[in-house]
Amino acid sequence: MPATEPVRLGRKRALPSCPNPLFLKWLTELRDEAKEKGLKIQYTYQKAINSLNKYPLPLKNAKEAKILQNFGDGICKILDEKLQRYYRENGADASIHALPKGAPPPGRSDNNIILAPSKKKNAAVDQGKDGGGDGGGDGGRKKKREYVPQKRSGGYAVLLTLYKETQVPGSKGYMFKMELQAEAQHLCDKSFTVPDLGSKYTAWSSVSTLIQKNLVIKTHNPARYSLTEGGLTLAERLASAEQTNTDGDREAVRSELEATEEDDPVVDLTGSDEDEEEKEENRIHPAERQPTVTEVSCDVDDVRSSGKPQDSQTTMTTSRKPNAECLLPGTYEIMLCVDFIETTGGSHHRKQELVKELQRNGVNFDIRKLNVGDFLWVAREKVAPVAGQLRAPVGRELVLDYIVERKRMDDLCGSIIDGRFREQKFRLKRCGLHKPIYLVEECGSAASHLSLPETTLQQAIVNTQVVDGFFVKRVQDVRESAAYLTIMTRFLTKLYQNRTLICRSRELEGDGGSDEEERGLPSCSLMSFAEFNHGAVKNKCQTVREVFARQLMQISGLSGDKAAAILEHYSTPHSLLTAYEQCASEAEKEKLLSSIRYGKLKRNLGPALSRTVYQLYCTQGALT
Repeated sequence: MPATEPVRLGRKRALPSCPNPLFLKWLTELRDEAKEKGLKIQYTYQKAINSLNKYPLPLKNAKEAKILQNFGDGICKILDEKLQRYYRENGADASIHALPKGAPPPGRSDNNIILAPSKKKNAAVDQGKDGGGDGGGDGGRKKKREYVPQKRSGGYAVLLTLYKETQVPGSKGYMFKMELQAEAQHLCDKSFTVPDLGSKYTAWSSVSTLIQKNLVIKTHNPARYSLTEGGLTLAERLASAEQTNTDGDREAVRSELEATEEDDPVVDLTGSDEDEEEKEENRIHPAERQPTVTEVSCDVDDVRSSGKPQDSQTTMTTSRKPNAECLLPGTYEIMLCVDFIETTGGSHHRKQELVKELQRNGVNFDIRKLNVGDFLWVAREKVAPVAGQLRAPVGRELVLDYIVERKRMDDLCGSIIDGRFREQKFRLKRCGLHKPIYLVEECGSAASHLSLPETTLQQAIVNTQVVDGFFVKRVQDVRESAAYLTIMTRFLTKLYQNRTLICRSRELEGDGGSDEEERGLPSCSLMSFAEFNHGAVKNKCQTVREVFARQLMQISGLSGDKAAAILEHYSTPHSLLTAYEQCASEAEKEKLLSSIRYGKLKRNLGPALSRTVYQLYCTQGALT
């Protein structure tokens, strides 16, 4: 080996030179110019440089570079213009694959990673050197900024609200979406539910950023929100900063008042009577007086220091609660919601006849997608139109406790055969509404051509009423169905006309004790339509327990009550298989589930069904 050839140690190979040095030089110049001007397109140029360094073949023109990643029409057009100028200056036969004189060698890390420093950074580095500062390698590297939400933004309000929840003794450590929005609203300037004019984002949109920054964690379905360790630390800092600012404002107000009293010791006796009248008026009509910012901050501090709310704070909380969580009598209207499937597809004439009948009867209804049921009723908030807006703001909607599943006899027959009948009843029971109604519609002469005998259909209807506890209403045709829906709409309008409706979360069902009920005022707690419809999605993400229940219900003779009884003892297939493994004999395995009691009458599952489940989960190979 010649002595002049350098010795290479190790397995590291030298980087191959870029076969397109001219394009690389121009891209580097474009990147440096963009960085000098502070333009973000510098990062696009840098990505193009990286792609060009990885491409091993020479390019004849910029159009061929379009096959490379991060090379768009804009970059290719710029390179083509530079290439034409290069040919005019150096001749049409000039080589574009030779390295220009003075250009940095292609393939160097200078072109791949390090951007050219700007003049401001050079000046800062020079200044640091002159001042004796450390001129190390990390001096020019930009430090990553910590994410801190802006004050009174959505993320700020959510972090503070979750932090205050953790400080409450005996708290559950998480909050649901509805209660989190209600508690955080007074800490935020934007609405958590209604977007601003011309925007589709609300204050709740910032929660995704908090989850992405690992400050808030979202678990379970329906979602539960809680703070991570990093979120708890940041929330503590925000809470202490808010306390410090509030204390400073209060001290400034107090010092200003003291200075005013010292400078102007004269007492105006003529204004005392008016002040007394104003105090008396505020005492009688506290909601009409709007507290100032100073009064609010002082009241908040008094609550924190003494632990007892003052009058103005109580007034603000009381006046805000009905607007945020309640619909008072006269502020809403009852409206029938019709699933769009009931108006489209199938027998179009028959389905349109239902809509025409409802219109003829003067029913206030809306056609929308319902994830469970065919008809239900909502209490929609009456919202006045806003000047300058094309459409009125969307009012809140609370779902009444009544839901209707409509079945024609032929549809009932088909749903029993394909298994939809049991599944639909199971979902209606779990939808959160307590008064399901089965509207059974006769199909006239077509009943004689059904796949199942009439006695089977009649038995299924009776079981729905007696065993499942549904209210069953039988009608003759579409016109009678529309008449029944019309009467129900008028009945519910009269039933709820003097009631205060309180919005509750689906998970908080049973916590219905309210201030209105304690005062003797008629009220009821209802779910919002958005939460109800989201919770009733058929193909949403399911837990292992829910999938196991659906598997069990596919077995002939195994109803929802029987599946629920099995799940109380064995919540997952793994726990059931483990129990089978612990059995000593084959006969014991077959009778493992036979003594499990189900339903209101507490009957045993029986040996036959127990044997079927065992054979399904423990038979090796295909079932015969």
